Amino acid sequence: KMLINVVEPEESRIAILEDNVLEELYIERFSRGQVAGNIYKGRVVNVEPSLEASFVDIGLKKNGFLHVSEVASENPEEEKTEEAPRREYRRIQSLLKPGQELLVQVIKEGVGEKGPSLTSLISLPGRYLVLMPYSRRHGVSRKIEDEKERQRLRQVIEELNPPANMGLIVRTAGAGQTKRELSKDLHYLLRLWKAVEERSKGAPIPSLIYQESDLVTRTIREIFSPDTQEIIVDSENTYEKARDFLKQIMPKCEKMVRLYRGGEPLFHKYHIEEEIEKINNRKIPLRQGSSLVIEQTEALVAIDVNSGRFKAGTDPEETAFRTNMEAAKEVVRQIRLRDLGGVVIIDFIDMRGEGHKRQVERVLAEALRKDRARTKMLRMSRFGIVELTRQRIKPSLRDVLYEGCPHCQGTGLTKTVESLSLKIMRQIRSALNNPELRLIEIEADPKVTQYLLNQKRKQIAELEDGYSKRIIINSASQDGWKIGDIRMRYFKADGQPISL
Repeated sequence: KMLINVVEPEESRIAILEDNVLEELYIERFSRGQVAGNIYKGRVVNVEPSLEASFVDIGLKKNGFLHVSEVASENPEEEKTEEAPRREYRRIQSLLKPGQELLVQVIKEGVGEKGPSLTSLISLPGRYLVLMPYSRRHGVSRKIEDEKERQRLRQVIEELNPPANMGLIVRTAGAGQTKRELSKDLHYLLRLWKAVEERSKGAPIPSLIYQESDLVTRTIREIFSPDTQEIIVDSENTYEKARDFLKQIMPKCEKMVRLYRGGEPLFHKYHIEEEIEKINNRKIPLRQGSSLVIEQTEALVAIDVNSGRFKAGTDPEETAFRTNMEAAKEVVRQIRLRDLGGVVIIDFIDMRGEGHKRQVERVLAEALRKDRARTKMLRMSRFGIVELTRQRIKPSLRDVLYEGCPHCQGTGLTKTVESLSLKIMRQIRSALNNPELRLIEIEADPKVTQYLLNQKRKQIAELEDGYSKRIIINSASQDGWKIGDIRMRYFKADGQPISL
């Protein structure tokens, strides 16, 4: 099932359920804007030979990053094969110059402090085909594994007679499609590319030339398959839009779109809201008492498998094996659900049996085949660790739904009241040696000031008597005050402030 929730004007949410279990969740906030897939007319700002890359102004807050491997080749003959060659001999300074104008496409959203990643190898995705105007590469999706079908599709591409200077890839959804359906898709993409070219001719620099479809259209185009039983939409406008889109690409499936009219919100009825609330939980319990612990950083995700209370008889090897088998499927589900990208390290429970290790690897690899993002997985190490990389196109759902805590700066930790109180005492002792100082005013969180006035009252009084100074401690009252905030002000005998 595909559930589409667009009741709130600020966001669109799409949930993909398999056997009534939430497997994928897509959320797009209109305030953040979606740029992946957009095509821009930009200008090279600077070229960095040390990075083999250039930075391109495309009109966004941050310049885009264009690596040498993503610059279209001047000689398309190089890219005839299905496996495009590595062009390591090319140098960025020989291909691009500062001030140069070029057409680029965003392939990855900016994450953290990084700007968006760009390519000048433009690609326009249709339902069944991908058109690549600056490449002569023809091929078939690797996820179509049947060799006979691959051969048939290659033959169909030749018969479609695409323009000699353009490349074409058959997408996974193209498997089993007739020549007529593929031809319709190709003609649509050629018309779209012609419109992009016409618009780019007179456009200023920088400017947006082509905007990728909205989340609903994009998700139906990318995910809808013969396995999809129904699409349930809770907005009449979006319902009509989804039906119209399906009527164009798959007329027989138009009736699968259903308008939800229930009184209970759609995501509540299918218990999706509960899953969303748990999307940032570190600990994910598994059925038999074991659990996963997920730690996410900007470029790396660590997933730890814990056996917890689960015990399979008296054999620790069997316990580890059965726990790891269950965990392997849930690990991939969590990766897809949270849309985690970059390097992922999975620390399974140690197993001695090589057969057990290979079985866990197979389950993990099989689950990853369902993932639409590109993944690469290494074999399990002798320490029970599996490393994999997953394509990152946009920030993870955690970054969409949450922001860094202003109290702990995203670390999940704040200093204890005792630590903050001791810090204040050290600052007091440091300041008392100033001969001009007569008064110290301290403002801190009420919990901290209470600790100082109760636990440190005697020491503060001794410092006041020993140095002939006054120390005043006040509780912070204004809004927005964080527990770690401390304000200390210093004054002379005449009331003039001192900067220390």
